[in-house]
Amino acid sequence: MIIPVILAGGSGTRLWPLSREMYPKQLIKLTNDYTMLQNTLLRLVDFDSMAAPIIICNKSQGFIVAEQLSEIKIQPAGIFLEPAGRNTAPAVAVAALKALRMDPDALILILPADHLIGDVPTFHDTLKTGEHLANQGDLITFGIVPDRPETGYGYIRKGEPVVGPDNKLSEAGQRAFVIDKFVEKPDIDTAKHYLSTGNYCWNSGMFIFKAAIVLEEMKHYAPDIVTACEKSLGKGKTKQCFFYLEKDAFEKCPADSIDYAIMEKTKRGVMIPFNAGWDDVGSWEALWNVGEKDDSGNVISGDVICVDATNTLVNARSRLVAVLGVKDLAVVETPDVILVSSLYNTQGVKKIVDTLKADNRSETVTHKKKYHPWGIIETVDNGKNFQIRKIIVSPGTSLSLAGHSCKSVHWIILEGAAKLTLEDETTLLAENLLTPIGAGISINLDNNGKQPLVFLEVAAGDLSKTDHFDIQWNRK
Repeated sequence: MIIPVILAGGSGTRLWPLSREMYPKQLIKLTNDYTMLQNTLLRLVDFDSMAAPIIICNKSQGFIVAEQLSEIKIQPAGIFLEPAGRNTAPAVAVAALKALRMDPDALILILPADHLIGDVPTFHDTLKTGEHLANQGDLITFGIVPDRPETGYGYIRKGEPVVGPDNKLSEAGQRAFVIDKFVEKPDIDTAKHYLSTGNYCWNSGMFIFKAAIVLEEMKHYAPDIVTACEKSLGKGKTKQCFFYLEKDAFEKCPADSIDYAIMEKTKRGVMIPFNAGWDDVGSWEALWNVGEKDDSGNVISGDVICVDATNTLVNARSRLVAVLGVKDLAVVETPDVILVSSLYNTQGVKKIVDTLKADNRSETVTHKKKYHPWGIIETVDNGKNFQIRKIIVSPGTSLSLAGHSCKSVHWIILEGAAKLTLEDETTLLAENLLTPIGAGISINLDNNGKQPLVFLEVAAGDLSKTDHFDIQWNRK
């Protein structure tokens, strides 16, 4: 049994303004009609020995992850919510501990949720080699055969070909190499040297190994991580489809990558090189590189007009974007931010994000459209003493709302129907109904139907001190 472990945390700041802290790149549709997370899971569906996946992500993103899995009809073995980011080694430890409870001989396949792999058959073929060697006790990482001198990735240097238990070179061993050395991101001259030798691969961050063996190695090389994860897992709680890792123990866990904690130290490390159209899509330039280009080299998404534009990426999310007489640009539009950057300096987007964070700007954290477990809230307009929001309540959800302190709040029902209870009085909300929501009154809203409830909320008064509803969610 192979248990896929999908690492779905991270903020993906280099793809700002699309990718934000509450809605990072792995949850966004970037290359096709599925999100990066969904694509990661879908490319495993046809692999025979693959079990239900374990997803590990930030607790603030759990409900979005659950919804995206539901959209592609994948039932996970668990969605584990981290109370704080601690890098990849603790995530692998948690996954290994969970996998051992499912099957003492289980292999775990570690995959970041935000990678692009164009050649899925080659990827599957490489996985089969990894499965064979992992069953022999090797700790396998997959190295990407480089096609350019890249300074944005770490590298792994090949050692000798892998031999089997009988000290003979097997068919699988001919495709795998003992890990000689991990090296940090190089400068351009060093990267050119690595490419010319043919002895280096990019470090993909993808692994396969027996859960029992990687845990054994972690207990030897990083015992504090294992101890903290055992405590956090043991004290954690299951609620709905989520497992909440216990906060205090997990926050005391050392933050370290699986590379530093284990793979650079173990004597079991093996690399399998492969070339399957891989990219981590870590910048707008990378997205342009892998995108479908028009005759002028432009990669276009959304409502876009290009005139005399060449080698330019234009991504429009909410309105018409027109570009004229430009080249080598990245133009990214969202309802609250427009980014215009040199296509070849999009790695510098992080500097913009850092500046915004220093100014406590909300644009680094969330979009105007905010996703919740029960639906969506989108700010339509707002001023000093008013706010208009479009609210969508998903079918089969119920909301408990604390009373607001605004001067006035009205709901204008646009689509759908739901049961509204104000204190002890219950009414049916329906299309074209205008409903006042009195101050200080507790509210329950039940959408028991099969269609979303869509309404406008118009609030007046001083809104500077509070988001006037404290929404608690329950899913039926």
